[in-house]
Amino acid sequence: MKVLLASGNAHKAEEFAELFDSEIIQVQAASEKIDVIEDGETFFANARKKAEAYFKKYNKPVMADDSGLVVEALPDELGLYSARFGGEGLTDKQRAELLLEKMKGVEVRSAYFICVLCFYLSAEEVYFFEGRMDGVIGDEYKGEFGFGYDPVFIPVHHEGDDTLAMIPKWKKENSHRSQACVAAQSFFNRQN
Repeated sequence: MKVLLASGNAHKAEEFAELFDSEIIQVQAASEKIDVIEDGETFFANARKKAEAYFKKYNKPVMADDSGLVVEALPDELGLYSARFGGEGLTDKQRAELLLEKMKGVEVRSAYFICVLCFYLSAEEVYFFEGRMDGVIGDEYKGEFGFGYDPVFIPVHHEGDDTLAMIPKWKKENSHRSQACVAAQSFFNRQN
């Protein structure tokens, strides 16, 4: 099955392409990015909005994702707003450092990354798949791999206190995106 990624970002399309078996799902970036207002109240709603907008423009099966970091101690600050945390104009590093600042002295540091994939094959065929990776927010910014909040997120299912930015191979195999992709691939493989 060939799907268009609801993004003009070729790097993101390559990342997803590596997570899927190309015999089952092939992902390609859209030729141009569409601005979609992500004002849904859930990750599912935002993923669907993006997928539907790209489907209407390109008239091809589309895959969209919506992802974020949910921090138990800051329930209304990240989540759906992870990419906008702290306001416009901040770099990924500045957002991660702001999170560390807000977490100073906070004992409950549990958090999780979530990824929701929406496959919009037609108006009648829309499928969702979710992946989740549990962890805690560390006390410092560590690691040079990854992006976003990876340097402050310590996954609970990995031994030690390495952040995701220190364990790229493990992250690729165990991330929230990887889990959502495995679920989608398994489902579509059974459909054939």
